[in-house]
Amino acid sequence: MNHPPTRRLLWSFALMAAVSLGLYITFAAVHYSWNWSSVWGYRSQFIWGWFTTLGISLGAMVVSIMVGFALMIGRRSTCMPLHLLSTGIVEVLRGSPLLVQLLLGYYIVATALHVGDPLVVGTVLLGCFEGAYLAEIFRGAVESIGASQREAARAVGFDTAQTYRYVIIPQAVRRALPGTTGQMVSLIKDSSLLSVIGIEELVQKVRIMNSSSYTALEGYLPLAVAYLVVTIPLSWYARKLERRFAYET
Repeated sequence: MNHPPTRRLLWSFALMAAVSLGLYITFAAVHYSWNWSSVWGYRSQFIWGWFTTLGISLGAMVVSIMVGFALMIGRRSTCMPLHLLSTGIVEVLRGSPLLVQLLLGYYIVATALHVGDPLVVGTVLLGCFEGAYLAEIFRGAVESIGASQREAARAVGFDTAQTYRYVIIPQAVRRALPGTTGQMVSLIKDSSLLSVIGIEELVQKVRIMNSSSYTALEGYLPLAVAYLVVTIPLSWYARKLERRFAYET
């Protein structure tokens, strides 16, 4: 059944609400004693943590796209030192855990550079980590464009910049959208690791809330809903862009 995009989004939220209700009923069936009154007193901290996570995620998205685009250009460069440097950065960032990069980046690199703001450092480190994955997504999208189209662009008098602007990039954007969307969703979830460098984002606020109110599960159901409220519209908007760029080439 083919629903309009807005209706699909509403169905997604309805499904999310149904799953949350099902989880609540399941835990109630095993006689778990819910204590929502204690958690309610920490609602302002929960909201603050949610907005902190949103701010970090948006900043890291911008950084990751810029880093990914720069590394993609470096990977495709004919300048061998630049190519090797970009390839090495991508392999190191993709091949090591984000947790290790956060610890080394904050306590060693940022300290040596005298940058003490964990929000700035965490946003940049998270953006660089995700940017390494985006670089490969962008590179694959660009290299998937057939050589015949580049030749046709040169035949009509396009230079390299015009070829990328009018021929390659419009098609590469469409092909890169699914992978980019998945990476953005992963970025939002990976922001939970920033608590290791002292950032009280959403997950850390929930941990503090649970320990202060002597509860175990009450904070985690709203936590899951808070992440879904962000990731579901992001996926919906990406699918909308895919349909906008969906054309035969």
